[in-house]
Amino acid sequence: MQLSQLTVDARAAATHPATQNHLLAALPAAEFHRLEPDLKPVALPLDYSVYEPGKPMDHVFFPTAGIVSLLYMLADGASTEFALVGNCGMVGISTFMGGESTPSRAVVVSAGHAYRLKRRVLMQEFELGGALQHVLLRYTQALITQTAQTAVCNRHHTVEQRLCRWLLLSLDRQSANELHMTQELISHMLGVRREGVTEAAGRLQDAGQIRLHRGTIIVLDRPGLERRVCECYAVTKREADRLVSGKHEPRAPQAARWAGGAFLTA
Repeated sequence: MQLSQLTVDARAAATHPATQNHLLAALPAAEFHRLEPDLKPVALPLDYSVYEPGKPMDHVFFPTAGIVSLLYMLADGASTEFALVGNCGMVGISTFMGGESTPSRAVVVSAGHAYRLKRRVLMQEFELGGALQHVLLRYTQALITQTAQTAVCNRHHTVEQRLCRWLLLSLDRQSANELHMTQELISHMLGVRREGVTEAAGRLQDAGQIRLHRGTIIVLDRPGLERRVCECYAVTKREADRLVSGKHEPRAPQAARWAGGAFLTA
């Protein structure tokens, strides 16, 4: 499903206000109100492709519910996830990092809602150097940590540990304890064979920590998952909580100009 098929759903604003997204909620009232008229509520259906490799990004998305998977695709069609985005983040950091496109793909793996914002509007506010810039750069650092830790986890830890990490990160990005996705989809996210995910999920179900039912994973014992998971989950969560949670005061803005290959501040 491509971007052109996505339509604004004004009714969603009543049940999914923009401030359910942690980044938007962290903005001072004045900056939020400047963006508010341009924040358009949209539904994020399952399998919707938020962006594709190499394609320009005309919008960014601030999820309020649901989960978006960031994936790298190989020439043979195989894919591996390197990060998850939910209501604590934003999809489309390349827009303000100067890239305007990316070799990765972003796909909705748990249906939900988001607020869409035009790239032009985001950049106008970002370039003011105020709270939005500060919040987005802190979020980018948290996303880099998640990406790096995912690479370490995929190299050194078992499929069961990686599955626990994935389940816990997914739960952190939504309010319910149910995940509506198949084991085949999870195997694509983790970059492992489906049989490996089935075996690992079976062990978690036998231990009473999850229940599997027709494309739904119900988490029954979160503390049990936290005891089984590798340290990668704690590292990622701790950094996200430190950088993203709560309201952060922006640094005092400084006028800057480009000269001789460096930024000079007044």
